Amino acid sequence: MKAKPLLVNGLLWAFAALAAFPLVWMVCVSLMPAGTAQSLPPPVIPAHPTLDHYRQLLGDGGLKRAFVNSLGLAIASTLISVSFNTLAGYSFAKLRFRHRERVFGLLIAALVIPGQVAMLPLFLMLKGMGLVNTWMGVLIPSMAGIFGIFLVRQYARGVPDELLEAARLDGAGEWQIFWRIVLPTLKPVLVTLAVFAFLGSWNDFMWPLIVLTDGEMHTLPVALAALSREHVQDSELMMAGAVITVLPVLALFVALQRYYMQGLLMGSVK
Repeated sequence: MKAKPLLVNGLLWAFAALAAFPLVWMVCVSLMPAGTAQSLPPPVIPAHPTLDHYRQLLGDGGLKRAFVNSLGLAIASTLISVSFNTLAGYSFAKLRFRHRERVFGLLIAALVIPGQVAMLPLFLMLKGMGLVNTWMGVLIPSMAGIFGIFLVRQYARGVPDELLEAARLDGAGEWQIFWRIVLPTLKPVLVTLAVFAFLGSWNDFMWPLIVLTDGEMHTLPVALAALSREHVQDSELMMAGAVITVLPVLALFVALQRYYMQGLLMGSVK
Protein backbone atom coordinates (compact mmCIF):
# COMPACT_ATOMS: atom_id res chain seq x y z
CA MET A 1 0.00 0.00 0.00
CA LYS A 2 2.88 2.37 0.70
CA ALA A 3 4.59 1.52 -2.58
CA LYS A 4 1.57 2.45 -4.69
CA PRO A 5 1.65 6.23 -3.95
CA LEU A 6 5.41 6.23 -4.50
CA LEU A 7 4.95 4.54 -7.87
CA VAL A 8 2.21 6.95 -8.93
CA ASN A 9 4.22 10.00 -7.84
CA GLY A 10 7.31 8.65 -9.53
CA LEU A 11 5.44 8.20 -12.82
CA LEU A 12 3.97 11.70 -12.55
CA TRP A 13 7.40 13.21 -11.95
CA ALA A 14 8.81 11.24 -14.89
CA PHE A 15 6.08 12.46 -17.24
CA ALA A 16 6.50 16.02 -15.95
CA ALA A 17 10.25 15.88 -16.59
CA LEU A 18 9.62 14.47 -20.06
CA ALA A 19 7.18 17.28 -20.85
CA ALA A 20 9.49 19.98 -19.46
CA PHE A 21 12.65 18.73 -21.18
CA PRO A 22 12.00 20.46 -24.55
CA LEU A 23 11.50 23.79 -22.77
CA VAL A 24 14.64 23.36 -20.70
CA TRP A 25 16.65 22.34 -23.76
CA MET A 26 15.28 25.36 -25.67
CA VAL A 27 16.57 27.69 -22.96
CA CYS A 28 19.94 25.90 -22.87
CA VAL A 29 20.40 26.09 -26.64
CA SER A 30 19.54 29.81 -26.62
CA LEU A 31 22.52 30.35 -24.26
CA MET A 32 25.01 28.45 -26.46
CA PRO A 33 27.47 30.17 -28.82
CA ALA A 34 26.53 30.12 -32.51
CA GLY A 35 26.95 26.72 -34.17
CA THR A 36 27.26 24.75 -30.93
CA ALA A 37 23.87 23.05 -31.19
CA GLN A 38 24.72 21.58 -34.63
CA SER A 39 27.58 19.49 -33.26
CA LEU A 40 27.19 15.73 -32.81
CA PRO A 41 26.19 14.68 -30.29
CA PRO A 42 24.41 17.94 -29.48
CA PRO A 43 25.21 19.24 -25.99
CA VAL A 44 22.43 19.57 -23.43
CA ILE A 45 24.05 22.09 -21.07
CA PRO A 46 25.93 25.08 -22.52
CA ALA A 47 29.64 24.92 -21.65
CA HIS A 48 30.09 28.67 -22.14
CA PRO A 49 26.71 30.43 -21.67
CA THR A 50 26.23 33.68 -23.53
CA LEU A 51 23.45 36.25 -23.93
CA ASP A 52 24.64 37.44 -27.34
CA HIS A 53 21.59 36.04 -29.13
CA TYR A 54 19.21 37.90 -26.84
CA ARG A 55 21.17 41.12 -27.32
CA GLN A 56 21.04 40.65 -31.09
CA LEU A 57 17.30 39.99 -31.16
CA LEU A 58 16.35 42.79 -28.79
CA GLY A 59 18.84 45.15 -30.39
CA ASP A 60 19.08 45.22 -34.17
CA GLY A 61 17.04 42.02 -34.59
CA GLY A 62 13.78 43.97 -34.53
CA LEU A 63 12.03 41.88 -31.91
CA LYS A 64 11.88 44.68 -29.34
CA ARG A 65 9.23 46.59 -31.29
CA ALA A 66 7.37 43.34 -32.09
CA PHE A 67 7.43 42.43 -28.39
CA VAL A 68 5.89 45.79 -27.46
CA ASN A 69 3.28 45.40 -30.22
CA SER A 70 2.29 41.93 -29.02
CA LEU A 71 2.17 43.02 -25.38
CA GLY A 72 -0.03 46.03 -26.13
CA LEU A 73 -2.41 44.02 -28.31
CA ALA A 74 -2.59 41.18 -25.79
CA ILE A 75 -3.43 43.53 -22.90
CA ALA A 76 -6.04 45.42 -24.92
CA SER A 77 -7.59 42.20 -26.23
CA THR A 78 -7.72 40.75 -22.72
CA LEU A 79 -9.45 43.77 -21.21
CA ILE A 80 -11.99 44.10 -24.02
CA SER A 81 -12.83 40.41 -24.37
CA VAL A 82 -13.14 39.81 -20.62
CA SER A 83 -15.50 42.78 -20.33
CA PHE A 84 -17.73 41.75 -23.24
CA ASN A 85 -17.73 38.04 -22.40
CA THR A 86 -18.57 38.71 -18.75
CA LEU A 87 -21.48 41.01 -19.59
CA ALA A 88 -22.85 38.64 -22.22
CA GLY A 89 -22.42 35.52 -20.07
CA TYR A 90 -24.17 37.13 -17.12
CA SER A 91 -27.01 38.29 -19.36
CA PHE A 92 -27.60 34.78 -20.71
CA ALA A 93 -27.43 33.34 -17.19
CA LYS A 94 -29.57 35.72 -15.13
CA LEU A 95 -31.44 38.23 -17.29
CA ARG A 96 -34.68 37.29 -18.99
CA PHE A 97 -35.23 38.48 -22.54
CA ARG A 98 -37.01 37.20 -25.61
CA HIS A 99 -35.49 34.20 -27.40
CA ARG A 100 -32.65 34.00 -24.88
CA GLU A 101 -32.25 30.24 -25.10
CA ARG A 102 -32.53 30.20 -28.89
CA VAL A 103 -29.86 32.83 -29.31
CA PHE A 104 -27.57 31.00 -26.90
CA GLY A 105 -28.21 27.74 -28.75
CA LEU A 106 -27.17 29.39 -32.01
CA LEU A 107 -23.98 30.64 -30.38
CA ILE A 108 -23.13 27.15 -29.14
CA ALA A 109 -23.87 25.72 -32.59
CA ALA A 110 -21.44 28.23 -34.10
CA LEU A 111 -18.61 26.67 -32.09
CA VAL A 112 -18.35 23.89 -34.67
CA ILE A 113 -17.48 26.40 -37.42
CA PRO A 114 -13.69 26.74 -37.80
CA GLY A 115 -12.36 30.24 -37.29
CA GLN A 116 -10.42 30.08 -40.56
CA VAL A 117 -13.71 29.97 -42.49
CA ALA A 118 -14.61 33.48 -41.31
CA MET A 119 -11.23 35.04 -42.03
CA LEU A 120 -11.90 35.99 -45.65
CA PRO A 121 -15.37 37.55 -45.07
CA LEU A 122 -14.04 39.36 -42.00
CA PHE A 123 -11.06 40.67 -43.93
CA LEU A 124 -13.31 41.98 -46.69
CA MET A 125 -15.55 43.67 -44.12
CA LEU A 126 -12.58 45.33 -42.43
CA LYS A 127 -11.20 46.39 -45.79
CA GLY A 128 -14.48 48.09 -46.61
CA MET A 129 -14.35 49.88 -43.25
CA GLY A 130 -10.76 51.00 -43.77
CA LEU A 131 -9.45 49.00 -40.80
CA VAL A 132 -6.85 46.89 -42.62
CA ASN A 133 -3.32 47.50 -41.29
CA THR A 134 -4.67 49.01 -38.06
CA TRP A 135 -4.62 47.88 -34.45
CA MET A 136 -8.40 47.90 -34.36
CA GLY A 137 -8.48 45.48 -37.27
CA VAL A 138 -6.43 43.02 -35.20
CA LEU A 139 -8.55 43.49 -32.07
CA ILE A 140 -12.05 43.16 -33.56
CA PRO A 141 -12.11 39.31 -33.90
CA SER A 142 -10.99 38.89 -30.28
CA MET A 143 -13.46 41.32 -28.70
CA ALA A 144 -15.80 38.49 -27.70
CA GLY A 145 -15.73 34.71 -27.86
CA ILE A 146 -18.44 32.08 -27.69
CA PHE A 147 -16.44 29.86 -25.34
CA GLY A 148 -15.86 32.78 -22.96
CA ILE A 149 -19.57 33.61 -22.93
CA PHE A 150 -20.40 29.96 -22.27
CA LEU A 151 -17.86 29.73 -19.44
CA VAL A 152 -19.21 32.84 -17.68
CA ARG A 153 -22.80 31.71 -18.15
CA GLN A 154 -22.17 28.33 -16.57
CA TYR A 155 -20.39 29.93 -13.64
CA ALA A 156 -22.92 32.75 -13.15
CA ARG A 157 -25.82 30.29 -13.02
CA GLY A 158 -24.52 29.28 -9.61
CA VAL A 159 -25.24 32.73 -8.18
CA PRO A 160 -28.52 32.42 -6.18
CA ASP A 161 -31.49 34.17 -7.78
CA GLU A 162 -32.76 35.01 -4.30
CA LEU A 163 -29.67 37.14 -3.70
CA LEU A 164 -30.30 39.15 -6.85
CA GLU A 165 -34.00 39.56 -6.07
CA ALA A 166 -33.17 40.79 -2.56
CA ALA A 167 -30.87 43.40 -4.06
CA ARG A 168 -33.62 44.53 -6.46
CA LEU A 169 -36.08 44.83 -3.56
CA ASP A 170 -33.55 47.01 -1.76
CA GLY A 171 -33.59 49.36 -4.76
CA ALA A 172 -30.37 48.31 -6.48
CA GLY A 173 -30.23 48.74 -10.24
CA GLU A 174 -29.06 46.05 -12.65
CA TRP A 175 -25.65 47.67 -13.04
CA GLN A 176 -25.19 47.90 -9.26
CA ILE A 177 -26.19 44.26 -8.87
CA PHE A 178 -23.70 43.19 -11.53
CA TRP A 179 -20.85 45.36 -10.25
CA ARG A 180 -21.24 44.87 -6.48
CA ILE A 181 -22.71 41.37 -6.16
CA VAL A 182 -22.10 39.28 -9.26
CA LEU A 183 -18.70 40.48 -10.40
CA PRO A 184 -16.86 39.69 -7.12
CA THR A 185 -18.18 36.12 -7.24
CA LEU A 186 -16.87 35.71 -10.80
CA LYS A 187 -13.24 36.35 -9.89
CA PRO A 188 -11.93 32.81 -10.63
CA VAL A 189 -13.64 32.60 -14.01
CA LEU A 190 -12.50 36.14 -14.89
CA VAL A 191 -8.90 35.11 -14.30
CA THR A 192 -9.45 32.04 -16.47
CA LEU A 193 -10.89 34.20 -19.23
CA ALA A 194 -8.02 36.65 -18.94
CA VAL A 195 -5.45 33.86 -19.31
CA PHE A 196 -7.26 32.43 -22.35
CA ALA A 197 -7.59 35.85 -23.97
CA PHE A 198 -3.97 36.82 -23.34
CA LEU A 199 -2.63 33.50 -24.62
CA GLY A 200 -4.86 33.63 -27.69
CA SER A 201 -3.79 37.15 -28.62
CA TRP A 202 -0.11 36.63 -27.79
CA ASN A 203 0.19 33.41 -29.80
CA ASP A 204 -2.00 34.49 -32.72
CA PHE A 205 -0.05 34.29 -35.96
CA MET A 206 -2.45 33.96 -38.88
CA TRP A 207 -4.75 36.95 -38.33
CA PRO A 208 -2.03 39.59 -37.67
CA LEU A 209 -0.16 38.22 -40.68
CA ILE A 210 -3.26 38.79 -42.85
CA VAL A 211 -4.33 42.18 -41.50
CA LEU A 212 -1.03 43.93 -40.79
CA THR A 213 1.01 44.80 -43.86
CA ASP A 214 3.37 47.28 -42.22
CA GLY A 215 6.49 45.60 -40.88
CA GLU A 216 6.69 48.09 -38.01
CA MET A 217 3.32 46.81 -36.74
CA HIS A 218 4.13 43.10 -36.85
CA THR A 219 3.53 41.06 -33.70
CA LEU A 220 6.13 38.80 -32.12
CA PRO A 221 5.09 35.50 -33.82
CA VAL A 222 5.00 37.18 -37.24
CA ALA A 223 8.35 38.92 -36.69
CA LEU A 224 9.92 35.68 -35.46
CA ALA A 225 8.65 33.80 -38.51
CA ALA A 226 10.11 36.47 -40.80
CA LEU A 227 13.40 36.33 -38.93
CA SER A 228 13.57 32.54 -39.24
CA ARG A 229 13.67 32.82 -43.05
CA GLU A 230 16.88 34.85 -42.77
CA HIS A 231 18.50 32.73 -40.04
CA VAL A 232 17.13 29.29 -40.79
CA GLN A 233 20.45 27.62 -39.89
CA ASP A 234 21.04 29.62 -36.71
CA SER A 235 19.33 27.34 -34.20
CA GLU A 236 20.68 29.20 -31.17
CA LEU A 237 19.26 32.52 -32.36
CA MET A 238 15.88 30.97 -33.17
CA MET A 239 15.74 29.29 -29.77
CA ALA A 240 16.44 32.64 -28.13
CA GLY A 241 13.51 34.10 -30.06
CA ALA A 242 11.33 31.20 -28.95
CA VAL A 243 12.29 31.82 -25.32
CA ILE A 244 11.36 35.50 -25.64
CA THR A 245 7.99 34.41 -27.05
CA VAL A 246 7.24 31.70 -24.48
CA LEU A 247 8.48 33.15 -21.19
CA PRO A 248 5.87 35.94 -20.72
CA VAL A 249 2.88 33.63 -21.18
CA LEU A 250 4.53 30.90 -19.12
CA ALA A 251 5.13 33.35 -16.27
CA LEU A 252 1.53 34.57 -16.52
CA PHE A 253 0.16 31.04 -16.36
CA VAL A 254 2.33 30.07 -13.38
CA ALA A 255 1.38 33.26 -11.50
CA LEU A 256 -2.36 32.75 -12.06
CA GLN A 257 -2.46 28.95 -12.06
CA ARG A 258 -4.43 28.68 -8.82
CA TYR A 259 -7.23 30.98 -10.02
CA TYR A 260 -7.11 29.46 -13.50
CA MET A 261 -7.73 25.91 -12.29
CA GLN A 262 -10.34 27.08 -9.80
CA GLY A 263 -12.24 28.87 -12.55
CA LEU A 264 -12.24 25.85 -14.83
CA LEU A 265 -13.27 23.35 -12.14
CA MET A 266 -15.90 25.50 -10.43
CA GLY A 267 -17.35 26.57 -13.76
CA SER A 268 -17.81 22.96 -14.82
CA VAL A 269 -19.32 21.96 -11.47
CA LYS A 270 -21.75 24.89 -11.45
